[in-house]
Amino acid sequence: MRDEAHFFKGLGARIRKLREEAGYSQEDMLSHGYSVRYWQKVEAGKPITLRTLLRICRLFSTPMCDVVRGLDEIPKRGLRRGRSH
Repeated sequence: MRDEAHFFKGLGARIRKLREEAGYSQEDMLSHGYSVRYWQKVEAGKPITLRTLLRICRLFSTPMCDVVRGLDEIPKRGLRRGRSH
């Protein structure tokens, strides 16, 4: 579950960057069929469906592989307590 949350948090950050680079505000997303509140949740890391991701990628003319690449990697956080090599 933690890996899933990490994935969607990263995805939300990338989607926010796409929106900002396109020059859109969250309010502008209304004209593309998304409520401001829903869009805020997506950018905050709310899990979305594949269909929604495809729609967002089409909206920003960005290949999905570019949006998700590397998000499944587990971040390195150093050594954990109680474990030895």
